[in-house]
Amino acid sequence: MTVVDRLNAAKDAISSRARDCGRDPAEITLVCVTKTFPAEAAVPLLEAGHRVYGENKVQEARTKWGELRQRFSGVELHLIGPLQSNKTREAVETFDVIESVDRPKIAEALAAEIRRQGKRLRLLVQVNTGAEPQKAGVLPQEADAFIAECREKHGLEIAGLMCVPPVGEQASPHFALLAEIAARNGLKELSMGMSSDYELAIQLGATHVRIGSAIMGERDYSKP
Repeated sequence: MTVVDRLNAAKDAISSRARDCGRDPAEITLVCVTKTFPAEAAVPLLEAGHRVYGENKVQEARTKWGELRQRFSGVELHLIGPLQSNKTREAVETFDVIESVDRPKIAEALAAEIRRQGKRLRLLVQVNTGAEPQKAGVLPQEADAFIAECREKHGLEIAGLMCVPPVGEQASPHFALLAEIAARNGLKELSMGMSSDYELAIQLGATHVRIGSAIMGERDYSKP
């Protein structure tokens, strides 16, 4: 299968699962994760009409997508990896959606930079549903207060939540927890589910699924 074949297969699977769950497939956005892949790897997907992509690193995205965005209009770029405060200016310039808002320092920096650039972004709070010490994200028990701080202290418009369940654990409790936090905070967007579990995420309310290897193929993490 070509990369476009795999993209179409993923889209078909998303639509089928959504209908099985009584949902409108149009409610679910496929974020194609192109991290670690060179710019040319995304060209067939762009030529096929797909426009929503996810990247983990600010600098990689700036290098990769500058020229691609000149060639292909309408690209929506999501930052799905951790954001360092010293990369805030570049992140706001580069991305349309930042899914990894996770601490007060980042919220404050984003608010200042969004005002400075006059750019409107969609922001998602990342929740560390498994309370993993090595992983980014606000702890579930602190999520409500952090969302309120983002809104009330920093004036940020929070569109939704994102999570990455612990490897080796059943994902459904983590997806259900994220949906519960979102519901009580009036948040519509849920970015959850990746190549191995996106169909389960759709069942539990995902509005965005982040699919990488199932479309792009296996990554070579030995490359810088």
